[in-house]
Amino acid sequence: MSGFSVVLADDAVLFREAVAEVLRTAGFDIRAQVGDVAALHSAVERVRPDLAVVDIRLPPTHELEGLRAAVEIRRDHPDVGVLVLSQHVETRLVGMLVGESARGVGYLLKERVCGIGAFVDAARDVASGGCRLDPEIAWLLTRPGRADGRLARLSEREHQILSLIAEGRSNQAICERLVLTKKTVETHIRHILLRLDLRPEPADHRRVLAVLAYLGAQGRP
Repeated sequence: MSGFSVVLADDAVLFREAVAEVLRTAGFDIRAQVGDVAALHSAVERVRPDLAVVDIRLPPTHELEGLRAAVEIRRDHPDVGVLVLSQHVETRLVGMLVGESARGVGYLLKERVCGIGAFVDAARDVASGGCRLDPEIAWLLTRPGRADGRLARLSEREHQILSLIAEGRSNQAICERLVLTKKTVETHIRHILLRLDLRPEPADHRRVLAVLAYLGAQGRP
């Protein structure tokens, strides 16, 4: 049982109730459920939850209000984990969402969440200060030519590995996904950090934060 406190923001009541029930069953403490941006900001200010789960599109226009609100929550309440749910890939504000630290942030595509367990794990990870990005979002953040010349220095294999790092995967998970040896993956990661002008760190989580901090800063519109 996690015990993490949660604020949910989604104007689709049935979906919101379903997410609340899933998280409640997993041990989360659902402190507020809201359907618009104003109520979301009010609930976060009042509750100061461990996690805000936010749909990307909220009233009144159902465009990017939810994502903008998530960016603002990250800015104003850095101790609150923010997990954005979306039906579409939206890159315009993702760089700002990640910002200068990948702590406590997630962006998942609803249709690609592979099961209740995977969603609960992602929510728990973000509430704990981790990072969970949908693979497509991670790739868009790391694709060749997206930022300055530093990303262009990477090989195709290094882009693949950087994308997996951005998803929060461990070296072992990368080995299994790409069918590479541990030594080969470690060598690629050293090269990535050097080519991005990032000092290699011995701890995996610091390496992930450094890479995502750079990508987030470069991704600001």
